Amino acid sequence: MLSKTRIGNICFYVNDIDRTEKFYRDVMGLQVQRMEAEKDEGDWLLASIENNVDLIFFKAECKPGNSPIIVFDLNEGGIDDMVSDLARQGATIVTPVSHAPGGWSAEFADPDGHVISLYQDAAASRSRR
Repeated sequence: MLSKTRIGNICFYVNDIDRTEKFYRDVMGLQVQRMEAEKDEGDWLLASIENNVDLIFFKAECKPGNSPIIVFDLNEGGIDDMVSDLARQGATIVTPVSHAPGGWSAEFADPDGHVISLYQDAAASRSRR
């Protein structure tokens, strides 16, 4: 089901977005972009690394086990169908398909409770498989 996708993002929840920006920019030497959030969600950070993988940082409660989250890009669409298939096969849906910056996302858990995310750009059809 996910064999034709690629890891597009690794998301981190962080307690302090300013401290995180400084660390990844000044200590790790990454080019970090501050992205303006929609509405009252708060700014978030984007740092691109090799192989078109983005590190994304959101301000949220940071505790062991909830971060980082691996994100699979669904370039061909079909997020609704994929989440339905996962649920039918017994996967625990953590977050149903919902709006995300620039598209839609959904999260499910593996048998050990590790969260895995799916992301679909707004340009891809939500109903396409």
